[in-house]
Amino acid sequence: MTSLVTDTAEHRAIRETVARIASKYGSQYFIERGRSGEDIGELWSDLGEAGLLGVHLPEEYGGGGGGMTEAVVVVEELAAHGMPLLIWVISPAICGSILAHHASDALKREWLPGIADGTRKMAFGLTEPDAGSNSHQLSTTARRDGDGWVLSGSKYYISAVDQAGALLLAARDTEHSTGEKGRLSLFVVPTDAPGLTYQPIDTSIVSPDKQFTVFLDDVRVGPDALIGQAGQGLRQLFDGLNPERILVGAICSGVGRYALGKAADYARERQVWSTPIGAHQGVAHPLAACHIEVELGRLATYRSAELFDAGESAGEAANIAKYAASEASLKALDQAIQTHGGNGLAHEYGLSELWFVTRLMRTAPVSREMVLNFVAQTSLGLPRSY
Repeated sequence: MTSLVTDTAEHRAIRETVARIASKYGSQYFIERGRSGEDIGELWSDLGEAGLLGVHLPEEYGGGGGGMTEAVVVVEELAAHGMPLLIWVISPAICGSILAHHASDALKREWLPGIADGTRKMAFGLTEPDAGSNSHQLSTTARRDGDGWVLSGSKYYISAVDQAGALLLAARDTEHSTGEKGRLSLFVVPTDAPGLTYQPIDTSIVSPDKQFTVFLDDVRVGPDALIGQAGQGLRQLFDGLNPERILVGAICSGVGRYALGKAADYARERQVWSTPIGAHQGVAHPLAACHIEVELGRLATYRSAELFDAGESAGEAANIAKYAASEASLKALDQAIQTHGGNGLAHEYGLSELWFVTRLMRTAPVSREMVLNFVAQTSLGLPRSY
């Protein structure tokens, strides 16, 4: 299929390398591992050895020295091969970006090389059962204890913590917070720390990256666990949250491409009354409309990555990209399933299994309603509604 996105020679080389590795495993590998609950260690290791997990991280810490645009190429191409890897967004993108921007040199040297080569993973702990999208109202607390902290509370819908060696945790810092305003601090907390436990959340999502509730019962961490400055965590978070939104746009763009590729192939080959079903406008036009919307989402995603890499304010663009790409991919996947008729629900065709993980992107990491709130307030200058 033709595309509005034009790769540089470097990006084309990255995309071809991702495609070669992804094709070695195939979409059924991802789906089968997701169904069985097994991890994708072989794929992850190959991506790490090829330098595809740390393309955006600093070279001095084992990364490729690129930017978010290169990360988008990797994540999108994986999803375009039927492999929407949530853990890529969590560990290299969110955690890796926050560490690269704000962590001490010691933390960077301890974690970034392993994140970049795939030998270590880090989960991200922000969401809570009662706080929702309001990061100002986190109930998980960090209380000063000598030269360290004691962490107490719980986190909800934490992806892949069972695979991670540590949790990058956001907590309400009691020393810097007031009754009116909470201030956050960020910590790297080993997942085997005494007092840290987690339990799986049973969902309909078919993915190797499972969801968990994490409990912190007076977990003690030392001064070396703090990322950046105490009480400044909210500002630091956005160096991870904007990449998260951008790369969710990349995942969704890839799923849209994957779904439309499957649908177009089927519509060319499937014949009813000696005519390919793709010759009928009732089949062709909805797929064409989906292609347009997926390409527009891709353009928004690449533009947001370019702004982020240029050091420009990328919040508006990242939210627009996440919104446009997630809406487009879900519509494209639904239309691809419809094009296949009953076969759209057959495991053989590898479409229905992607439904819930794609639907999740409409809600997470920020809901479409919160994106619309942001755009209404920030882009249109309308009064704040929350």
